[in-house]
Amino acid sequence: MAEVDSDMQTQIILLAAAHHNLEELRPLLRRTSASVQDPETGFTPLHAAIAACAPEPEDAEQGLNQQGDGLSNGEVAPEDLEAAVKTVKLLLQNGAIWNDLDNNNETPGCLAYRLGLKELYELMVDAGVRSELLLSHLDEYERLEQSGGEDSDEGVTDENEPAANSEAQKPSGKQPDVDINSEDYLRSDLTFQGDKLLDAEANGVMMAWEADIMKRTADLLLPKPGLCALNVGHGLGIIDTYFQAHSPLSHHIIEAHPAVLDKLRKDGWHEKPGVVIHQGRWQDVLPRLVRENVMFDAIYFDTFAEDYKALREFFSEYVIGLLDPQGEDGSGGRWGFFNGMGADRRICYDVYTKVVELDLFEAGFDTEWEEISVPDFNNSEAWEGVRRRYWVLDRYKLPTCRFLD
Repeated sequence: MAEVDSDMQTQIILLAAAHHNLEELRPLLRRTSASVQDPETGFTPLHAAIAACAPEPEDAEQGLNQQGDGLSNGEVAPEDLEAAVKTVKLLLQNGAIWNDLDNNNETPGCLAYRLGLKELYELMVDAGVRSELLLSHLDEYERLEQSGGEDSDEGVTDENEPAANSEAQKPSGKQPDVDINSEDYLRSDLTFQGDKLLDAEANGVMMAWEADIMKRTADLLLPKPGLCALNVGHGLGIIDTYFQAHSPLSHHIIEAHPAVLDKLRKDGWHEKPGVVIHQGRWQDVLPRLVRENVMFDAIYFDTFAEDYKALREFFSEYVIGLLDPQGEDGSGGRWGFFNGMGADRRICYDVYTKVVELDLFEAGFDTEWEEISVPDFNNSEAWEGVRRRYWVLDRYKLPTCRFLD
């Protein structure tokens, strides 16, 4: 009987969300979770509230059924959209989870994006950003608590802030979907397979389709010859090849994997002009470079099997000590990274792009973004033999970072 009552309660709250009935929703949310799911569709109240705004089929084609920038809120009446916005905000305030998956493998934001509902999609992105920032701060306080920090449990709780759904969370585009850390990766065998570099589990470490991204990055980071460059993570050597084309005065490469280091030697990188190869993990190499006061005009970061916390440590602890604040022309050095976090799900990509921009600002960097088209892989053999596609989007957001003025 209790199970029947629970199922009935789930259907009642889903129906209230779909009807954008705030008066009925408020008391329901006091006794029912905002993240209940329909057993047949997997819909949460957020899914139901967004799906109720689905435009007619001919209107949906004008929204975002394909990838692109066509979010337009379809033909939803302004009053219906306003009611949906209020409903989504109420659900989020009561603990609805931004990236819960339905049985179609869609988060509420994915659904809003597919239906072309721009305002609702942006609400879900903002909810994801808040959630990820909160989780990040909680993680920091947990580390403080473990190290004996005082008052580590104060000022960070929010009963209504939802947790993230780990199934939809993708902290790094090149983070493998199996449990592998950096140490495991460095002990694993690698395969250089023509246009791709794979680890022992056939995860893509680096692939040739990234070349256009790397070329544009090199052009932005090294606008003229005679500059000093640092690259962390050699992989297939794509970015380093483009760095060399800009005739740098010095060109430092940090690489930790023995197989990549062997290929570096075989390919003659030790003899290339200005090249200095540092063997080891960047966490071990960079402190020495900082102590030696080595400065760079351009820095690039693209590692494998490391999560977002590693990238944040890189720019908040090391870039600030390695990037020349003046540069050759007085405008200061520039640095970038492979922006692949969450790139197998659009909303995750948009969320983590905003999160990293906020963290970069907090660390003292201004970030300019440039969108680059990515090849259409739908009918391509580019991913053949790769365990998981770490990229499914048609646009790449390329970051170029400088110190804040």
